Amino acid sequence: MSGSDGRRVLVLGGTGTIGRAVVNELHQQNTRVLCLVRRASDHGLPEAVDTRLADLSDPASIRTALGQDRIDAVISCIASRTGAPEDAWAVDHRANLNALTIARDAGIRHLILLSAICVQKPLLAFQHAKLAFEAELQASGLTWSIVRPTAYFKSLSGQLDRLRQGKPFLLFGDGERTACKPISDGDLARYLVRCLNDPEMQNRILPIGGPGPALTPLQQGQALFHALGKEPRFRHVPIAMMDAIIGGLSLAGVFSKAATAKEKVIERPT
Repeated sequence: MSGSDGRRVLVLGGTGTIGRAVVNELHQQNTRVLCLVRRASDHGLPEAVDTRLADLSDPASIRTALGQDRIDAVISCIASRTGAPEDAWAVDHRANLNALTIARDAGIRHLILLSAICVQKPLLAFQHAKLAFEAELQASGLTWSIVRPTAYFKSLSGQLDRLRQGKPFLLFGDGERTACKPISDGDLARYLVRCLNDPEMQNRILPIGGPGPALTPLQQGQALFHALGKEPRFRHVPIAMMDAIIGGLSLAGVFSKAATAKEKVIERPT
């Protein structure tokens, strides 16, 4: 790898799936990267990446970690792990707001936020928390880019394991009421990094999906069966059950039980 391009980018959430892809993309483009991590070991990031311990819930911890270093931009890929209301507001809103406040005080010019397309029709706490921070970011005076991916290919991983075990593909209703364009981790990372340089991607909300036409859950299932060389088998789950899950999530915040359904059913209605 040749020398640095001179910029220094702070990546928040750099040990997560998308954050890690962003760090790798920046590293490949010879951009200096600083990541704030919760643990000193086992973060799995490239050795050339500057990693520092910080607690994003504590502004003083962030300031100490950053010191007096010059930073040109921030890419935030942090997201609550459970989607429970307390977790969502602590991470999707307050942790991002802490970073925004410090970025503004430090003279950092640009903050790029990884959000989600599902905030267009907010039902759950994490969606409302993301929207609240989006509003804070847009009013901050910084240059901003808000990226809203439609869905991730990784969301199909649980279904893929089911199919390999000979189980049917799960569909809500007939599987044709929604559609989305899943995007890969690498493609999304490249898109986020492009926001650093492209004026057309700045001070804008940017919905993004993968290439090709939007696919319904039924079509996604058929594609997986074809790839595995198996005869398609589907199990249809009543839509009313999804409504019950959403209600339960809103009350109890047990987000993990419907992670796949969230991305397929809530995000992109046809």
